Amino acid sequence: MSLPPNKPKPPEKWFAEDVHPHDSSLRAYLRGRFPAVRDVDDVVQESYLRIWKARALHPIASAKAFLFSIARNLALDTIRRGRRSPIDGVTDLAALFVIDDRPDAASAATRQQEIELLVDAIDALPARCREIFILRKLQGVSQKDIAARLGLSEQTVQVQAARGLRRVAEDMRRRLKTP
Repeated sequence: MSLPPNKPKPPEKWFAEDVHPHDSSLRAYLRGRFPAVRDVDDVVQESYLRIWKARALHPIASAKAFLFSIARNLALDTIRRGRRSPIDGVTDLAALFVIDDRPDAASAATRQQEIELLVDAIDALPARCREIFILRKLQGVSQKDIAARLGLSEQTVQVQAARGLRRVAEDMRRRLKTP
């Protein structure tokens, strides 16, 4: 006796259950790994569009892996496009800065390393704590909205956000300590 084949989920349900739950971690990943990308929201939305179109053509084994791969490639394309033209159009000449105040290569490398350590520290948090921390501290969602969205009390959200902040700070201090 053979089992009936698995019926694929409708696209809306698949997107809501398999793709969209990775929104906050995708945004954190993009901000941490690609700080040169100015508009992370555009990259996320384009990633959603591309994974939706790809799913229409063929099944996707791992929505999260495919989504992050699409987003990484889009972020790299965005950075490459920005490097092609070293000349930026200027509409307001009074807004031009004469002194270059960009960080030097060593400062930029140090900043990138610190961002990577921060992303690793956030990734090390327990799942619920990480989700609340990202919503509250990185995306600026209010405690009340987080509580309503996740079906928790505001007190639980406050405790988890504080716990996440404390753990991330401790992890960063420990990792940045010089021997």
